[in-house]
This record gives sequence, C-alpha cells and structure tokens, in this order.
Amino acid sequence: MSKIDVAIIGASGYTGGELMRILSRHPKVEITTVTSRKSEGDDVSTLHPHLENLDLQFTNPENKDVDADVVFCAVPHGASMKIVPDFLDNGSKVVDLSGDFRFQDVPTYEKWYGMTHLHPELEAVFGLPEINRDLIKDANLIANPGCFPTGAILSSLPLVENQLVDRIILDSKSGVSGAGIKATSNSHFPTCSDNVKPYAIASHRHTPEIREQLRNFGSKDVKVSFTPHLVPVIRGIITTNHSILLKDNVTADDIYSLYSQYYKNEPFVQVLKDNNIPLLASVRGSNYCQIGGISLDDEDELVVISAIDNLVKGASGQAIQNMNIMCGFDETEGLKELGLYP
Repeated sequence: MSKIDVAIIGASGYTGGELMRILSRHPKVEITTVTSRKSEGDDVSTLHPHLENLDLQFTNPENKDVDADVVFCAVPHGASMKIVPDFLDNGSKVVDLSGDFRFQDVPTYEKWYGMTHLHPELEAVFGLPEINRDLIKDANLIANPGCFPTGAILSSLPLVENQLVDRIILDSKSGVSGAGIKATSNSHFPTCSDNVKPYAIASHRHTPEIREQLRNFGSKDVKVSFTPHLVPVIRGIITTNHSILLKDNVTADDIYSLYSQYYKNEPFVQVLKDNNIPLLASVRGSNYCQIGGISLDDEDELVVISAIDNLVKGASGQAIQNMNIMCGFDETEGLKELGLYP
C-alpha cells in the first residue's frame, strides 16, 4: 500500500515535534509539509534537536497550496478555526489539536474561550477513540481532546456510564511541557522548580469539555469539578478522581473489576494488574493511559487514579491514533512504544 501524505500545520511547538517524532517511524506515512511562519526555511532540528536525522524544513505555504491526505492542525485556539475550513476544502482529512471544534455546544465554547466561533456549521467528532471509534472512522474533521480531559474522562467513564456517581472531583497534576514551548512567567524555572502550583482554580477551560463528554455517557445532571496543578516534571498528567458511590454494598474490588471489563479491549488503556498505582514515569513517551489505585475509604469515598503522557496520549499520539482509525490503518500503527521508565 502506498503511503499517505501528511502535513503538520504549526510544527514549531512541542505537539508538532511529537507528531514528527512519532510519524517518522510510521510505515504508512510520508511527512510532506511542516509549517512555521517564524522559522520558515530552517531545518526542524533548529527547534527540535532530537529530530536531527529527519530531512525536513519548515515552510510557510498558503493554505490552498497544502496538498496532503491528512492535515494535523497544531496552532493555538482561535487561529485553528480560521484555517481548518481551507484544508477541508482541499479535500484533506483534518485532526485539529486546538479546542476550537471540541464542543457540541458552541455557546459553551464562546463563553469559556472568550471568542466568537467563526465556523459553528462545521461538525467535528470528538477524537477520544475509546468512546467515538465508530464515528471517527467516517469523519473528515476530528477535534483532538485536551490533555487534561483525556485522563479525566478515561478515569470516569465506567462510573458515569453505569450511573454509580452523581458528582466527580478531579485533581490533576501536569508537567511543565503542558504550558507549551514558549516560556512564560508560570513556566519559568524558579516558579516551577521545588513547587506545586494550582492554577485556573474553578475556571480552567478544560472543565466544560470534561463535563460535556461525561454527560453524554451518563446522567445529564452529573456534576464535575476540576482543578489543575503544575508540578516540576517535564511530561505527564496524573489525575486523582474522587467521588461518592450512589449504591450500597459496592466494593473497591467491584469497581476494579468494572474498569478491567470496560477497558479490556482498548489497546491504549491499561487497568493495572493487582490494582497497582499508576506512575507518570511508566507512561512517559507512550500513548498509554494507565488506571489503578482504585480505593474506597471508610466514608465511602471512591478514588481512581489515571496517568498519561500529556504530549502523547494527551495530544500528538492520540491525534495519530485518530488518523489511523480515519485512514483504515491498524489503530496501534506507529504507537506501540512502551513507556520510558525509569
């Protein structure tokens, strides 16, 4: 089978670098275009030194001149919705890594992102394969989930789908790469090192994304609260999911069995043997989500832990997983690397 041509729009950031790293070993893909306005003409290794062996240079073509079977759009929120229609008009399938097309309810997007949506008529499939695989197969536009929502939703789905809880409190801790390649006061080393920093308390824009998806699979009234924290690691998100069970006589072992059965056929969700606790180091560099540490305390509070690499399953790896499904490839193609522990 001939290879498909792939373009990466906005390839200068961490997600662009991860897309190139992973796609470079994908046997059915040829990376033909990687764009950056500021770095036009430069070798990709000038920004991504680990990609020295790739014979790729940044370009800055007009949207109409991007000729690719699949376009990964890795530009910021707000910029993406301006250019995605052009790539669709070119006949490309598009995987968008911004938040611009993740919401079924456009007013919710406009409220939380503070901007008017320019193309509410475009219908995208929320690209979490574990819930939308069949829809992804036939889609031309995929809204790749946010990094926090990926770990949070996967840690919650079996509970809400079986209506075992009506309130979930999510505490997530993320590595600094989640803040992006551009240095800011929040990602400055003296701010991050030897510190744990809660931020966007009760106001993070991933909150409505998590709520919308969970309410699609459980009670429309399920309440979801989310607080992110920045921790002094480079990669990874670990999410602690707290809830109170609605049903009596349910044990932690019952919940562990539920999760094991729910995800038994999912290639990238690992419910850990013996209910071990997930580690960030175990998923580093991989497309896996690990779930475990399922516990019920003496006041009936249930705790479930999930861990992902924010740049892989939380972004670029999941985008490639979506591409594989859209193009009829083996879903795991190019994504079988295990974590980089220790």
